[in-house]
Amino acid sequence: MYILNQVLEKILFLDVETVCMPESFDEMSEKMQELWVKKSNKFQNAEKSLDPVELYFEKAGIQAEFGKIICISVGYLMLEDGKMVMKTKSYYGHDEYSLLVEFGEAMNHFFAKDPTIKKICTHNGKEFDIPYICRRMLVNRVPLPKTFDIAGKKPWEIQFILDTQEMWKFGDLKATTSLDLLAAIFGIASPKDDIDGSEVSRVYWKEHNLERIKTYCEKDVVTTAQVFLALNQLPLLKD
Repeated sequence: MYILNQVLEKILFLDVETVCMPESFDEMSEKMQELWVKKSNKFQNAEKSLDPVELYFEKAGIQAEFGKIICISVGYLMLEDGKMVMKTKSYYGHDEYSLLVEFGEAMNHFFAKDPTIKKICTHNGKEFDIPYICRRMLVNRVPLPKTFDIAGKKPWEIQFILDTQEMWKFGDLKATTSLDLLAAIFGIASPKDDIDGSEVSRVYWKEHNLERIKTYCEKDVVTTAQVFLALNQLPLLKD
């Protein structure tokens, strides 16, 4: 059990919250508006044609070219008084550049020792969280943490990134399963008990409630850790 605890303590669980930027379609330059209309075609469906202007507030936040990061939460497991607990920390704020600099420095520090052993665990992070962070760092002229410089890397070269969605797929390339659904089937408390990802832009731009978003992001981190434990048939965190 001691060896197992040592392994778990070297995993950093991570989640990102993003919003559209600027708040409205009309605030973008004409060029960016034109490019968004083209980009939004991917969200159209055969049943109806959706208005690109209306789609902007709903969908732009998940596109790194039209959004920004407002919160990155991380967490790690550790033994405390003989039981496994989780500690969390968030890098958040309105100034994306500052939070990315702080996060990048933290990642360099985290991987400075035992870089081949330490890992990051996310849910769908290989397709969303990690690429989004890297793209926004480039846009903000923030140096990529050495470990995050993964463009062009082979799958076996990025094995330090664990992904609970990928673990659940068991090789099924078609399957996508939400974190909320995995939590439900394993009897884990839902992180969506207040808001969910689709409401983040509204809470940020309309309510100006960054603390509420930070709390939600940290809940996602804890839930990702719980799902990871369940997928590895390990005891869940008690509190």
